[in-house]
Amino acid sequence: MAVELCLLLLLLFCGSTVSEVQPIYKPPPGTLDFGFVPSKTYDTGAYHEPGPIGILFKIVHAFLYLVQPNPFPQDLIRKVAQQKFGNTQGDYQKPENVVLTLQAIYYEIGFIVSAALGLLFILLLPLVGLCFCMCRCCDNCGGEMHQRQKKNADCQRSCFATFLFVASLIISIGVLCAYAANQHLTSQVRGAKKLVNSNFKDLKVFLNDTPAQIDYLVSQYNTTKDKALSDLNNVGPLLGSRVQEQLGKEVRPALDAALTMAGAIRETKEALENVSVSVEVLQEGTERLHANLTDVKMHLSNTLNDSACSAAQAASTCNIIRNSLNQLNINANFSGLPGVSSQLAKVNDVLKIDLSSLVQKGYAAFNDTPDLVVNQTKNILSDIKNVLESIGSNISSFTKTLPVQKILADLTIYLTQSEAYVQDYFPLVEQYDFYRWLGCLILCCMVVLIVVFYYLGLLCGTCGYDKHASPTTRGCISNTGGNFLMAGVGFSFLFSWVLMIVVVLTFVTGGNVEKLVCEPFEDKTLFKVLDTPYLLNQQWKNYLSGMLFKNPNINLTFEKVYSDCKENKGIYTSLHLEHLFNINEFLNISMYTEDVALRIEHIQINLSKIILLDEIGKENLLNFSSSGIDGINFGAYLTEINKSVTKVDLLSFANDLEARADQLPKGALENALKGHANNIRMIHNQQVVPLEQAMKYVKARSTLNQSIRLLKRTSSELMVKVKNVVSAVNAAQLLINNNASLVIVQETKKYMDTIVGYFEQYIDWVKESIAMEVAACKPIANVIDTAVDIFLCSYVTDSVNTFWFGLGGSSIFLIPAIIFAVKLSKYYRRMDTEDVYDDSSVSGTWHFTL
Repeated sequence: MAVELCLLLLLLFCGSTVSEVQPIYKPPPGTLDFGFVPSKTYDTGAYHEPGPIGILFKIVHAFLYLVQPNPFPQDLIRKVAQQKFGNTQGDYQKPENVVLTLQAIYYEIGFIVSAALGLLFILLLPLVGLCFCMCRCCDNCGGEMHQRQKKNADCQRSCFATFLFVASLIISIGVLCAYAANQHLTSQVRGAKKLVNSNFKDLKVFLNDTPAQIDYLVSQYNTTKDKALSDLNNVGPLLGSRVQEQLGKEVRPALDAALTMAGAIRETKEALENVSVSVEVLQEGTERLHANLTDVKMHLSNTLNDSACSAAQAASTCNIIRNSLNQLNINANFSGLPGVSSQLAKVNDVLKIDLSSLVQKGYAAFNDTPDLVVNQTKNILSDIKNVLESIGSNISSFTKTLPVQKILADLTIYLTQSEAYVQDYFPLVEQYDFYRWLGCLILCCMVVLIVVFYYLGLLCGTCGYDKHASPTTRGCISNTGGNFLMAGVGFSFLFSWVLMIVVVLTFVTGGNVEKLVCEPFEDKTLFKVLDTPYLLNQQWKNYLSGMLFKNPNINLTFEKVYSDCKENKGIYTSLHLEHLFNINEFLNISMYTEDVALRIEHIQINLSKIILLDEIGKENLLNFSSSGIDGINFGAYLTEINKSVTKVDLLSFANDLEARADQLPKGALENALKGHANNIRMIHNQQVVPLEQAMKYVKARSTLNQSIRLLKRTSSELMVKVKNVVSAVNAAQLLINNNASLVIVQETKKYMDTIVGYFEQYIDWVKESIAMEVAACKPIANVIDTAVDIFLCSYVTDSVNTFWFGLGGSSIFLIPAIIFAVKLSKYYRRMDTEDVYDDSSVSGTWHFTL
């Protein structure tokens, strides 16, 4: 009853839940986090651990494997189920039916042989018992109360007693196994109520949890909408910055070049000023040095014109000195360098316009691109936000139109009624199980009664046996033991055939259930048979889809549904409910993004108001290129800068002059020349050294050198450089005015893809959640496992099989027990006559003693 209720509940539940499909979904990795779909934990653990009796179950399974080692006959069952057997004798004689019958017999040969032996046992044992009784009534078959004396009588008695004890012990073990299986089945049936209630509870959780899961999926649209609204509110930083970044690849280098040129103009002015000042400083020093050297040279020439130089001893020396006077002159003449005042004036005119400020205005205008995008997209973004709100309203209203609540309410009512029905009839099930338990207990008691007689017979016979007593003088206890053994034999003949009838029936039934239901259910081959096309219905290829959807062509199998539910997948995926309600149509991304994409595509952004550099700035650059700095004679400047201050080293000249004066005769000429030498040293120390080492002059020379070189670099192809800068600025401005629309369209497309991508993430998440998490059908698999694997197989079949295994073993060993008990009773019972040996007789004759 419970099995039928569970299966009926499963089918009705699956059929009704078909209409309950709803969009739900599991979050994929991405920028949006939708959290986890709320789900409850199911209490039912569809697994049964039998405990210590499981060892007996395994032994029975091994025995059944010996009886039936053949694999599950999938093809045979399919053919038998599909084959039409008529009511006429001719149908069964058809070749194909005969073949199927022979195949079935071959598969069941183990059960058939075993059942045949059991039937033979049932038929022969009562018949043998009847014949045995009649034979004993005629004082045959051990019925004569006379025992012949044998030399090995004690050995035979001991062997018979031992064999009977062993047989009784085996019978006892068998009846204990049967009793344990009987008790186990009763205890499991009583405990099944908790398992059934757990399944009902899980089904209720399944039904009650589904609406909350659907509501959660619908509510997570707000996450998508909020992210989209956030991006729309930040259209400036997102879209505007992207446009600015793309345009900046050409705009920024052009503005940077213009700004660099503005800096070059300022540097040029500073360099020209440095050149002018440095030249004046150097000119001042060299002119003073030139005047002093000229004065020294004039006085020295006057001295050499003295009459003393006409003397023969001084003439050659004076001539040498006179010839070296032209060395007393300056070497670097800065006074002859061309001036830069005209170039400086033109550069100053150029600097009257602040080119850097104009370029910075261009930067500022270009950096305002995000603000321009925001201002020019206000109306369109407002429309898009309204579309997003309407999409959310449409999703909520659509889900409300689905009859989910009604279906779930109807299922809940049906489930409650079914649970009440099970609860009402469960006491009846327990009552019937009590009757079954009592009947099985009576069968066990029959065996126990027989065994008790055997044990009492062995006990009394062994304890009361006196080997010195003759058969006719045996004691009362020994005689009682023999009577107990014969009583056991009598009850064995009375009960054994009844026991074997029960054993055969339960063996054939339980063994085939184990082989044809439980084992194939465990490895899912049973589902493969049920999924055979046109098996359960000759008009339907797939029975389950035909029953659920009225469309047998849909590939929906019992095995796939059970496996998916076992893995706790969503019922939408497990039952292929897309054929009843295609969620993909509802979740078609174009339904939600088409309006959004159209409005984003209509975004028009005009950047023509951005002016990078006006005409004044461009003219200013051109004026700088025509300032004339490229006409400066840089070679002349660099030549003078690299010259020494004087043509000759004045110290060396003074020392040489003094040395030549020493060659002259002592007198005024010598002293005069030495005086001039000292004067030249003084000029070197006071004027040449400062010109070479004093910071003022060193800095002037260095500044002049650096400035001239800077001007030389700046003036190199100055016109070309300025034109390149102006061309770059014009090209960037042209890009903004004419070609920016292409960049804007490209970046708008990317921006639109980002917004639409949020919807795609939501839809993918919903689809994944529907497939794996929403209405996870683990309870349905648990119902099947509970009904078949646990209740039918573990509770009932294993217990029944163990019962017949124990009871059958006990019944079989009753046969040797009967033989040994009959033989042994002869040694325990008091005989009416006995054999006596007469020693006086030569030949040794026996006499009967009455």
